[in-house]
Parts: sequence; structure tokens; C-alpha cells
Amino acid sequence: MRAKINRKTFYRHYNSLDDLLRKLQNEMAKDFIRRTQNLERPRDMDKITREFFLVSESAGRLHERLMCSGSYHYISRRITNEIMSETWGADGKQRNVDPYVQNIIMTFVSQSTIEIYRQWVADGKKIPLEEIIALTTKLICNGVNGPA
Repeated sequence: MRAKINRKTFYRHYNSLDDLLRKLQNEMAKDFIRRTQNLERPRDMDKITREFFLVSESAGRLHERLMCSGSYHYISRRITNEIMSETWGADGKQRNVDPYVQNIIMTFVSQSTIEIYRQWVADGKKIPLEEIIALTTKLICNGVNGPA
């Protein structure tokens, strides 16, 4: 993807490509946080999973490319950390969750959801949006052998 601006114009607004990436990451995280701020983690994981896909789809092609690029691990970790600190509290005490358990839960949920999203995009989104949301929610909330 090309921005079609010259280098001097870019560096007037950003010190580096990393600054631009950080800005995009923060915007993605803030939109997701705004849409899920009243949901309780991990109880409302079905609604949170749904919002992840809806936010991702509404953000368009740039979001898709960022999430599916080679640097997505860095991006997803930053976004996850931002979301955790905004919604769970930095130490988990807000929700009476052991911070180490909280870290494991959020790592499982975020990485699983992101990997499913990436695979869905790589497959050309052959599964309709509502079906991929339902499948992801089932897997996140119940596991492979859990109830449908």
C-alpha cells in the first residue's frame, strides 16, 4: 500500500514509521475499548469476541493488513496490553482476578481470536461474518469439545 505523499511530508507528521504504527495501534485499541468498556471480562467473552470481529471489519483494509502482516505479534501484544490495562486494571485487583491468571486468560483469548481472524482473512473470508463470530465464540468460550 502506498500513501502517495512525499517523504518530507511524512516526516513532518511522524518521526518514524514506528510512530505511525503506534498511532494506528492506539486508534485500533481505543475503538475496541470504547465498544467493550461496559462488558465484564471474562464473563462477557462472547460479546467481546463479537466486537473484535465487528471492529476489525468496520476498520477496513488497513486494519486487516496490520493484523495479518508479519509484525502482527508485536501489534497484537501492544493492543492486548492496552486493552488489559484499560479494562481489567493493571494488576487484576479490580475484578478479584489473580494477575498471573489474568495474563494467561488474556493471552489465550487474544492470541486465539487473532489467529482465527488471520486464518479467516487468509482463506478469503469464505465463512460469512456471523458464522465466523459464532465459531470463534464457541471455541473461545467452550473449547473444541465443548457444547455447541
